[in-house]
Amino acid sequence: MNKKQKALEAVRRLEERYPQAQCSLDYIKPHELLIATRLSAQCTDERVNMVTGELFSTYPTVEAFAQAELPDVERIIRSCGLYKTKARDIIALSQMLVEQYGGQVPDSIEELVKLPGVGRKTANLVVGDIFGKPAIVCDTHCIRITNLLGLTDSKDALKVENQLRPLLPPEKSNDFCHRLVHFGREVCIARRPQCQICPLADICSGRSKNPA
Repeated sequence: MNKKQKALEAVRRLEERYPQAQCSLDYIKPHELLIATRLSAQCTDERVNMVTGELFSTYPTVEAFAQAELPDVERIIRSCGLYKTKARDIIALSQMLVEQYGGQVPDSIEELVKLPGVGRKTANLVVGDIFGKPAIVCDTHCIRITNLLGLTDSKDALKVENQLRPLLPPEKSNDFCHRLVHFGREVCIARRPQCQICPLADICSGRSKNPA
């Protein structure tokens, strides 16, 4: 089985296991996903979802975020960690959205990564989930699991993204990455992989290195 065949089989099996592929961050508006993803850096999605309820009700629009006072945003997001940097980025990216994009979230990775605090992972997530474009979200789960499967061989997010692009059907790539998150939390857990119940065990190059 070559890499392309293995990738397609992994896509098929994870589709069966997780029929509803969806982002685990709570949001309604495009800018809310952008901000929630920025908050998720070195923080669990569960914690972010506990914070964004108050954050998004306090600042219901991009314009409201652009006019926010830094100490007020810091107070709300404090429990997310790195809150000073994240608060600055949230206000700065909101101001840039208002000033350069008419308050709208741009629909391309090239434009999104120009925003303060927005990297390719966040940009891919927004492009895929909000605009329905092909995207590959290389978070820690994606990088770790695709390395184990033998589909990729790097810990660098951009290299992994470029290695996966020719292997994954474009229309399935974004959902595949969402499914890897669920799979990584439930089965292929970083320090205690459940290889004995893994639906990908027989096609996983890393199984022998990670016994159950």
